[in-house]
Amino acid sequence: MTATYTFDVFSTLDGFGSYSGGGWGGYWGKQGPELLAHRLSMYGGATRMVFGSATFRKFVQMRGSHPEDTGTGDPWVTAMLDLPATVVSTTLAGPLAWPNATCANGDAVDVVASLKEQSEVPLRSHGSLSMNRSLMAAGLVDRLQVTIFPVVSGRTGTEPIFRGADDFDLELLASRTFDGHIQELTYQPFLHGESGHELAYRPALHG
Repeated sequence: MTATYTFDVFSTLDGFGSYSGGGWGGYWGKQGPELLAHRLSMYGGATRMVFGSATFRKFVQMRGSHPEDTGTGDPWVTAMLDLPATVVSTTLAGPLAWPNATCANGDAVDVVASLKEQSEVPLRSHGSLSMNRSLMAAGLVDRLQVTIFPVVSGRTGTEPIFRGADDFDLELLASRTFDGHIQELTYQPFLHGESGHELAYRPALHG
């Protein structure tokens, strides 16, 4: 049975995954207890994380020099970073100085296609934008989970999540609201133009 792969990403309303300046703070200053508890529950089960090398390096810096300390203060991040992980890279070489992490050299599409066939647990990736755009185009992303924070960061936003991505139709599978203002939307993505899926988005005609 093929393992399910989820691309999990934080976003502003205008589609940025990060910011530079502006004094926003973590989570753009909008996190609350419901969101943080939900995030912790997501990483409590059997899961394998998949990271690109750039995102992995950011987490290495975040975690600091002590493997047991993420430096973030958020239990869900600690839980995520303690899960088994595969780091997809053409530049890194194993073994990695990281508990439960292995390096897979090669093209991300080939690596993740193999993981989906071999893994006995679901696969999940947080961030790793360019890698996951490629995986979506290859049809390997089963779930796109976008957490939208109530922010427009037109001046300070960085890392546009879907810039350079292909066109997709999205089937909404679930939606939740946390702390009264944070939206989590879970979609199944389909390349636009795939037979049958684009028809659902055409408005009904009435004579």
